[in-house]
Amino acid sequence: MKIATFNINGIKARAEALPAWLDEASPDVVLVQEIKSVDEAFPRDLFEDRGYFVETHGQKSFNGVAILSKLPLEDVTRGLPGDEADEQARWIEATVVGKTAVRLCGLYLPNGNPAPGPKYDYKLSWMARMKTRAAEFLAEEMPVVMGGDYNVIPQAEDAARPDAWVEDALFRPESRAAFRRILHLGYTEAFRTREPRPGHYSFWDYQAGAWAKNNGIRIDHLLLSPQAADLMRDVGIDKAVRGGDKPSDHVPVWVDLDA
Repeated sequence: MKIATFNINGIKARAEALPAWLDEASPDVVLVQEIKSVDEAFPRDLFEDRGYFVETHGQKSFNGVAILSKLPLEDVTRGLPGDEADEQARWIEATVVGKTAVRLCGLYLPNGNPAPGPKYDYKLSWMARMKTRAAEFLAEEMPVVMGGDYNVIPQAEDAARPDAWVEDALFRPESRAAFRRILHLGYTEAFRTREPRPGHYSFWDYQAGAWAKNNGIRIDHLLLSPQAADLMRDVGIDKAVRGGDKPSDHVPVWVDLDA
């Protein structure tokens, strides 16, 4: 089961690029972020015509997450538990059953800038809620994949120029510590497990020739529960997608499970 995460930075802008990548890469499941669309306006036909089931948790103009799956999606829930007042569409869950059942979580973690400040406080409180939910997943003892745009640069080798990010919410020590607390529950960060060397990124800014200079950062992650990590066969980053027509500033990251 090939499971990918892809921040598309707007479904309207990526209405051609995303289906083209699906046709080429043929993932079984895609966790999509920043659809920037309400549920009713999401172009479901583009994906249903390709054999994907579609579940969305949308929001007008910004945020929004979705799951595209070639297998039926069961027990779909929307919204990160822990704060009933939080109206931002950043979290969606579902179970997909192949050889075995896998619980999927698609997430778009808050950016948090400027930091310090209220937006950064929201980011850290959101991560604390996520840690609670991640611990609940482990208690269920089933394969779990939490994939998405984490807006966290975990280590210095995950940035081409780490010095440029020192005061940024994505790289501040509090963000990185919150990320590690989730990992230390027992999760495996799929890509770094297979590729420890620096120089691999999933995001490049549109400005200042970042793509041409490979001045990127790695902020799109797939975290696996122990049961999912035991099933991992391969993992990768589809960097070539960034060079296509009307690209997102992110590229897909994927893991292949024997599931």
